[in-house]
Amino acid sequence: MTTPAPGEGHRDGRSVRIVGTGLIGASLGLALTAGGYRVALEDASPTAAALARDLGAGRLASEVTDEPDLVVVAAPPDVVARVVAEELKRWPHAVVTDVASVKSSVLAALAATGADLGRYVGSHPMAGRERSGAIAAQADLFDGRAWVVAPGPQADPGAVAAVRSLGEAVGAAVTQMSPEEHDAAVAAVSHVPQVAASLVAGRLRDLPASAVALSGQGIRDVTRIAASDPAMWTQILAANAPAVRAVLLALRADLDGVLGALEALGAGDEAGETSAGAGAGAAAGRIAGVPERGVGARAVLARAVAEGNTGHARIPGKHGAAPTTYATVAVVVPDEPGALARLLHDVGQAGINLEDLHLEHGLGQPVGLAELSVLPAAQEPLTTALAALGWRVHD
Repeated sequence: MTTPAPGEGHRDGRSVRIVGTGLIGASLGLALTAGGYRVALEDASPTAAALARDLGAGRLASEVTDEPDLVVVAAPPDVVARVVAEELKRWPHAVVTDVASVKSSVLAALAATGADLGRYVGSHPMAGRERSGAIAAQADLFDGRAWVVAPGPQADPGAVAAVRSLGEAVGAAVTQMSPEEHDAAVAAVSHVPQVAASLVAGRLRDLPASAVALSGQGIRDVTRIAASDPAMWTQILAANAPAVRAVLLALRADLDGVLGALEALGAGDEAGETSAGAGAGAAAGRIAGVPERGVGARAVLARAVAEGNTGHARIPGKHGAAPTTYATVAVVVPDEPGALARLLHDVGQAGINLEDLHLEHGLGQPVGLAELSVLPAAQEPLTTALAALGWRVHD
């Protein structure tokens, strides 16, 4: 990693100070330390910093005399701007970045304090886990994951290069956006999905146990991220409120169209040719891609699902490559020790590369269903090979 040399204190660019030793900060410390960087750790909680040190993420800041070349602020979203301002003032020759998931509000808050915006470059590693804290840290957390560098207009080019090098040093796929572009993007691909997952999961709260017991892979997929920290997400959503609101308004229009179609069908639209309902308005026509008046209710529903297919197909594939359509081989797996391991061994012995794996447990059954995603050309050979070994394979 290289850094600009605006003044004293810069030696080899490998002295990094991390403020905040939760999941992201500690993982970053582990990765940089493994790469030979000198890492100093500081946290408002001495116990948290000591734990990160004991896990191998670096040395305590009190034990380090080096002036940092780069400071990374991994503090909670609602205090990031204040901590960044403090670090800029404390280390006048260091580049300072933060890893908060919202960038525009941090930059605006810093500008209001008169901070040196030439040495500040916001960034956001798009990585995380369901668990939090240093105990959940992983040195490979950033491998192949997107890392957005979002400099403000006053950022020094050398400072931008230093932060880009930070992401590259830990194996991330670095991309650059303006703070406004970043916030609009994460509102759509991260923040609104969190809201949607939480709202869908919330519908399960008062369902009878017998109904929840019917949960399959679909509800698990949709609600996987619903088990998130409410305090942290309240801070994130509040910080990115304008961008999140814009996406939710568009989503509400789509939902109005679907609701109108369902209302029409519920009112006895057997032919599916009546209007999608007065409540749908322009949203129904927009979703259906046909004129507003006289939109078939079934067409509205079909169009909503079809647009979902189109959007899902744009999500990058494995290793960030272009989207790929995989074939699925469904295999019945006994719910017993070693069964899944045997299946994966047999897939490998067949010479097939497994692209993805989903497990669904049968309700009240001593078996599960493993959905193996493979390249289309591998579907038939894998099906044949597994069937020959006695596995129950479904199309």
